[in-house]
Amino acid sequence: MLVCVDHGNKQIKTASRVFTSGLVESDTRPPFGDNILFYRGKYYTLSDQRIPYTRDKTEDDRFFILTLFAIAYEINAAGQYAPDRLMNIQLAVGLPPAHYGTQYKRFAQYFLNRGVIGFEFNGRKYSICITEAVCFPQALAATAPVFKRLQLGTVAKATVIDIGGFTADYLSLRYGAADWASCDSLENGVITLYNRLLSKIRADHDLLLEETDIDSILTGCSTEYGSEIQTLVERGAESFVADLFRTLRERKIELRTGKVIFVGGGSLLLRKQIEKSGKVGTAIFVEEIGANASGYGLLYAATKTSR
Repeated sequence: MLVCVDHGNKQIKTASRVFTSGLVESDTRPPFGDNILFYRGKYYTLSDQRIPYTRDKTEDDRFFILTLFAIAYEINAAGQYAPDRLMNIQLAVGLPPAHYGTQYKRFAQYFLNRGVIGFEFNGRKYSICITEAVCFPQALAATAPVFKRLQLGTVAKATVIDIGGFTADYLSLRYGAADWASCDSLENGVITLYNRLLSKIRADHDLLLEETDIDSILTGCSTEYGSEIQTLVERGAESFVADLFRTLRERKIELRTGKVIFVGGGSLLLRKQIEKSGKVGTAIFVEEIGANASGYGLLYAATKTSR
């Protein structure tokens, strides 16, 4: 069974599920709640408090445990769960373009050679073996689900901007082909925005807000914070987008010509500010937050077809 997982610094995305990249580990079973995973003598539950940013996700087993959650969710979503059956899992994953060349082998290897992996999830026993792990570049993968619809193969120039948790990746496409000389991963993800805003709100207003509060304000889901806080957050987001576009301009990325394809949860969160900036000619937003994960599946299938 193929399972595609986008390991974001803020969220884990699969074809059927999006959840925060956060874990709580315990030696004893939590007394209440669901989504409890038991592996190697430890209990794990998901948390809204994400793991602090780590450039190398292979430095400990936390992202592997999060992957077990993702695999269990996908097995259940596909209706493939069967007790006492060993399931072979093919894993398609990804990394930011700038990290891809130096880390893709290590990241794929991180999931392999673990033998039969036994764990329990919500009272059910799972037995899996990860037989293959293939890594693809983020941003490029996110264009795969919309490649035909946007006719990218006929577009002379397109720029993909993937605003994620800690990085903002950009990649230029020439008639649909990646221009690897014009790509990078900037440490300008929305976590940077969160930290900036939360610190200012704490210093100026003595309020202890969380990242989810910032999301609620920017998406217009709540007005309970007061007009002063809302204005501060909205202006901070505008400033953040302006800074990102200035950085891209310094790198000779022209956004007023060609198609500019925005992907990732950060792009959707900041859509209002991006459209209001006046710095983008033709902005296209990929609404699917799990576009990278979907793209991994399409790219994986393409590698099999081309053999």
